[in-house]
Amino acid sequence: MARYTDPVCRLCRREGEKLFLKGERCFSPKCAFERRGYPPGMHGKMSSARPGRESDYAKQLRAKQKARRVYGIYERQFRRFYGQALKMRGLTGNNLLQILETRLSNVVYRLGFAASRPQARILVSHGHFLVNGERADIPSYGISVDDVISVREQSRDTIYFKNLREEAEGRTVPGWLARDMTNLSGRMLRLPERAEIDGNLDEQLIVEYYSR
Repeated sequence: MARYTDPVCRLCRREGEKLFLKGERCFSPKCAFERRGYPPGMHGKMSSARPGRESDYAKQLRAKQKARRVYGIYERQFRRFYGQALKMRGLTGNNLLQILETRLSNVVYRLGFAASRPQARILVSHGHFLVNGERADIPSYGISVDDVISVREQSRDTIYFKNLREEAEGRTVPGWLARDMTNLSGRMLRLPERAEIDGNLDEQLIVEYYSR
């Protein structure tokens, strides 16, 4: 599978808003979006000065691309998640967001064990976490209600996890998760509700995009 290797700040600039892909840097003056809040490319600054009217298709595409970039998912995988959401009971858009939120890498991020989703993906891929006592190194692994996510014993002696307790204290945890910083673990209490998921995502436009 192809991997995006260009500066991720370009993605924020393309979407016209911060996607918080670089953790603490996004809150600092070093954030590229703060210095150049216009689309990347030769004509980016010019196009932002003279915005045109977006078609319905363009709005749907941008909504889908934004969600993909926020969660760090490629098109084929994102389409597969949409297919799963379509087969589930309830609203397809809400189902899709719940699937994205309950992926292992995102749960690690939501628990405050990583400063950003890309960092959480790396930590999971390197095998630092257990799910119900079993090693899990697949970022897209789906977490279920009552599953327990914990840091491996072998990983707790690393500098990163030794400093994690202090760094994670300032990171809030959503109500659908419970965190135990003493044991470096967390548990999924229930499925997230729509109000607990990023409000800047428009799931209805995503559904319309795939329903064309």
